[in-house]
Amino acid sequence: MNTEKLKIGKIVNTHGIRGEVKVLRITDFEERFTPGNEVIITSEQKDITLTIDSHRIHKGFDLITFKGYTNINDVEKWKGMNLYINKNQAAELEEDAYYYHEIIGCRVETTEGEALGEIKEILSPGANDVWVVQRPGKKDLLLPYIEDVIKNVDIDTGTISVELMEGMLD
Repeated sequence: MNTEKLKIGKIVNTHGIRGEVKVLRITDFEERFTPGNEVIITSEQKDITLTIDSHRIHKGFDLITFKGYTNINDVEKWKGMNLYINKNQAAELEEDAYYYHEIIGCRVETTEGEALGEIKEILSPGANDVWVVQRPGKKDLLLPYIEDVIKNVDIDTGTISVELMEGMLD
């Protein structure tokens, strides 16, 4: 059965010798890594479903162990691999909130209809997210996710309307 999956993080390294992995999180839902929750690692052969045994945060990374994997040798093979959940595990969002996968790939245009490019990634540096727009033949445009800039998000058509502030295109 091949259900659609959502990426929630990437295993960037091991931590210690007792099977703990260091995860770079790409989800706003901290509860996603609560012990007892399941995550999926996709390898070339098959999907592996793992149950989270423990979770803690250390130096900005999530450190996680999985049930049944208590040794560094058990988990080292997963370095560099992504963690997923099944799409049906996704939480309901409040109005005007979006999942990253809904935003990445959307076309961006000004409120006057001028095409700017496509969202290629989302950064979370602090108070608000920053949407990175890849522009053909130009350097990337950084759009803060604030009401003054992001005017309309239409997930159904994959279009985002923005009002650029002075100096943003420089």
